[in-house]
Amino acid sequence: MLKRLLLASLAAAVAAGIGLAAQPSSTVKIPIGNEPANNGQQMYTNYCAPCHGVNGQGHGPVAASLRVQPTDLTQLSRANHGKYPAAHVSSVLQFGAQAPAHGTADMPVWGPIFAKMNVGNPQAKMLRISNLSRYLESIQAR
Repeated sequence: MLKRLLLASLAAAVAAGIGLAAQPSSTVKIPIGNEPANNGQQMYTNYCAPCHGVNGQGHGPVAASLRVQPTDLTQLSRANHGKYPAAHVSSVLQFGAQAPAHGTADMPVWGPIFAKMNVGNPQAKMLRISNLSRYLESIQAR
């Protein structure tokens, strides 16, 4: 009887372990390279495209691993009555987003990351944010 109970417990533990191992990771890691601050498109490709997709529509290669579908960045102007929300985009990039319209605050807060890339040059962080925002403006749906 004890042998049967031990065998059943072992089988349950193995099944539970397999079930946990099959679940997707709750953390998505994006490698951060020090891309040139003056190249908004390259920064987008390396920092944003893994989630938001190469075309900005929210279908990046890691999007399926996220709890909330990434925002379609090509629709920012349309969602703002035809005007690109540059100040809001810069704020989200620098400080993160707490607004329900963005989904969750799970998106990386790029401001501190950009600041660490160019210690001693605070203008570089703002140049990165500005150029990334300008690139996002350039991909807005017409």
